[in-house]
Amino acid sequence: MTALQQAPATTRNVICSSCDIQCTVHAKVVEGQVVRIHSSDNPIFRDNICMKAVYAPKGFAHPDRLLYPLRRVGVRGSGKFERVSWDEANADIGARLKAIIDRHGPEAIAVSTSDWNTSTENGATRRFMNLLGSPNYISGVALCAGNTAAVNRLVYGWFPQPDYANTNCIMLFGHNPKRHSWVPVFNAIMKARQRGAKLVVLDPRKSEMAERADVWLPLKAGTDAAMCFGFLDVIIREKLYDAAFVEKWCHGFEALKARVAEFPLERVAAITGVGPDLIARAARIYAEGLSVIPWTPITDQQRNSTSAIRLHAIMRAICGNLDVPGGETLGGLHPDIPQKSLFELHDVLPQAQRDKQLGADRHPVFTYRTTQLLEDATERVWGYRYPNIVNGSYMAVPSAVFRAMADGVPYPVKAFIVQGNNPLMSYANMKLIHRAMMNQDLIVMHEHFMTPSAQLADYVLPGDAWTERNALMDGYGWAAHCKPSQKAMEPPGECRDAYAFWRGLADAMGLGAHFPWKTTDAILDERVRKVAPSFEVFAANNDAFLAPVAFRKYEKTGFATPTGKVELYSTVLEKFGFDPLPYWREDPPSDPGFPLSLFVGVREDEYFQTGHRHIDELRARRPEPQLYIHPATASAAGIAEGEWVRVETKAGGVKLQVSFA
Repeated sequence: MTALQQAPATTRNVICSSCDIQCTVHAKVVEGQVVRIHSSDNPIFRDNICMKAVYAPKGFAHPDRLLYPLRRVGVRGSGKFERVSWDEANADIGARLKAIIDRHGPEAIAVSTSDWNTSTENGATRRFMNLLGSPNYISGVALCAGNTAAVNRLVYGWFPQPDYANTNCIMLFGHNPKRHSWVPVFNAIMKARQRGAKLVVLDPRKSEMAERADVWLPLKAGTDAAMCFGFLDVIIREKLYDAAFVEKWCHGFEALKARVAEFPLERVAAITGVGPDLIARAARIYAEGLSVIPWTPITDQQRNSTSAIRLHAIMRAICGNLDVPGGETLGGLHPDIPQKSLFELHDVLPQAQRDKQLGADRHPVFTYRTTQLLEDATERVWGYRYPNIVNGSYMAVPSAVFRAMADGVPYPVKAFIVQGNNPLMSYANMKLIHRAMMNQDLIVMHEHFMTPSAQLADYVLPGDAWTERNALMDGYGWAAHCKPSQKAMEPPGECRDAYAFWRGLADAMGLGAHFPWKTTDAILDERVRKVAPSFEVFAANNDAFLAPVAFRKYEKTGFATPTGKVELYSTVLEKFGFDPLPYWREDPPSDPGFPLSLFVGVREDEYFQTGHRHIDELRARRPEPQLYIHPATASAAGIAEGEWVRVETKAGGVKLQVSFA
């Protein structure tokens, strides 16, 4: 045993941000350094830990971690940088941003963030942008959870969470929580199974969860919406829905019923590849008792995603599973701890600037264009006009932002600020994103490592890690519970947290007076002042701080929609000229040159998105990118397992190693 291991140790409660689940774990600290991450001993959080958390201290101590501000000195992409001070960087960035605003307007500045900074920036990102006058904020949640939250708001005004502890049935659409991936969800499902809850899994692959399922529906990839129509055909035809709730609290049931009638089981079976009897069996299991459909990243990313997500919401509502014990709860805002969106100052962004938000004309659902139609109802039900659910409300559309960056259409975007995000590999259409970034006058990255995106930046500024800061997780603005994270060690070098990053830029832009909290700790003290004298005291006494649970809140307030009801028929989408009912769009005919269907979404235990591949122990477990292909398809193409192949689409290609797993 080393001297460091023998030295006296302390333990801090920290929130792991190695993925987006944000588990509370313990950090063992010796002589100011985190030497081990292990499971919390709180029964609520015990065993919620995975290998990504265990190896995080090694990842943060990696010799390639960025420790000091860097300024590009060669041509963009050359990899040539020089060290500068934070003051130098902020002064130059501020001057260049002002020049861009003078020439093109504040909308010419776009910002991309990720989950990494959600619990540490305390609303500073949008506060800075709204004060500046730019509506062009984007996040990876546009592809994952943020889009789901926005569509759920159209139906009943919030994004629900499953009550795993009391549910009788869990229906997973392609979702595959595992022991080292979405660990709290995996543990909750296993506990529910132990007490007898049924498990229904829809997945083209026989995944780990499909192996455990009472019913496995091996549907064709991308047919989730059609399958939901099949479920609803059974539920409505056999009168398995909650007729009293539908009569009193749903808008547009007869119109929905007519649309569902277009999808008899035989048609759905032909679309999905699953037999009518199996579809009917799954529908009855879901409808016969309290059931949940957890959020899934799979349904987020399909041709018919918006309709499929709406159909999930509709199934919850008409079967009586909404805001009830054992169903899915509508958490709302914590009454005593303000959500970070209260600090974002959305009301200072002029309507003229909101109207310039990129992509809102064609894809408005999570943009200001749609959300402002929900503001009155949201305030009526939840007491606040601007809840930023999953950090993805009031967003611009990423594809539109990148086109404006690349081509100046409909107007130029010339500055790109990126925080804890690797845009080249975090959004669709890498070629467009690369062209967009190469066309910028200024790119600023706040990062841990010199990622492919950071290599294109003008400034790369070093960020702190989740063991190195105090933070408050407010349920992504989604659930009325808060969890503190205690700082376990000092950041190395000159690494700074997300709030400090934005406050520094605010000072450089003459906006410092609007950021009166000098540090993250100061704004955290402000957020908990109703319940504790300081954040330090709050964190020392609360592993979690939960709002009192209430159910069927709609009986007093209605739902946060324009009609005050569950909108099976969307008045918002109707106003924009879109189909107010869910629909099904067939895929275009296949190109003979590209005969196979490709879908992505399999999560690897060792990694989260593009992260953690620099950690030797994790990389050794899964060193190569995998292509999962059916053995029969591989055999017909003369491909053997373990062989390297090139997979091509019209957009590009990639080399992958074949696996039959």
